[in-house]
Amino acid sequence: MAPRLESGGLEALHSKGPCGSDCRLGPRLQAKLATWLDEGPAAHGWSDDRVGTAARVRALIGRKLHISYSVSGVTRLLHRMGYSVQMPDRPAAERDEEAVLARREVTWQEVKAAGRGPGRGSASRTKRA
Repeated sequence: MAPRLESGGLEALHSKGPCGSDCRLGPRLQAKLATWLDEGPAAHGWSDDRVGTAARVRALIGRKLHISYSVSGVTRLLHRMGYSVQMPDRPAAERDEEAVLARREVTWQEVKAAGRGPGRGSASRTKRA
């Protein structure tokens, strides 16, 4: 019999929750980070564009809170907080809507695969119909 079962009974076998360490940013620090994110990247020195990337949020956390995160860790943190990464505040100024529409309607129809033609066939790759 398992030692844990012998010493603690069935209760000892129940899950203790997910493994891994707790988030380094508690609720108070996450609220601060949310405030900074809502201010936008320009408020924190990134005035070249208005995109908040995970790398920039990582730098912001390091600069303001002196806590080190990886880019993937920041991505997971932002998703837990309800944010998505690399989303611009507004569409790009140089975006040409007419060209986008033409690509969707004309070019895509030429590029898109025709698919399988009508006729009898077999789902098996080794059998012939």
